[in-house]
Amino acid sequence: MLPSPQRMRSADEFRATVRGGVRAGQGSVVVHATTSPEAGHRVGFVVSKAVGNAVTRNRVKRRLRHLAAARLVDSPAHTRWVVRALPSSAAAGHALGTDLADAWSRCLRKLER
Repeated sequence: MLPSPQRMRSADEFRATVRGGVRAGQGSVVVHATTSPEAGHRVGFVVSKAVGNAVTRNRVKRRLRHLAAARLVDSPAHTRWVVRALPSSAAAGHALGTDLADAWSRCLRKLER
């Protein structure tokens, strides 16, 4: 069973992760990551109106949530993640998973340094 990460809800958490962490972009997504003193994973998603209408944005968010949960298995316990969907993510199809996996892995490598 996939781990159930806590979702980020406050703007301060998003801001701290985006400004204070590492970043990796890949095709249809940009992933930001930082370490946190809090226990457990925290994940937030940013899907703007540029991605599409409400139905499209929600579909992209659901897919990203599912894909991110699978990536958390290999992630350190005390990390915060922000996944930002780019406008091309709506039409990315299967590439969305590949893009997220590549960007996520690059962020992990940067965090290890």
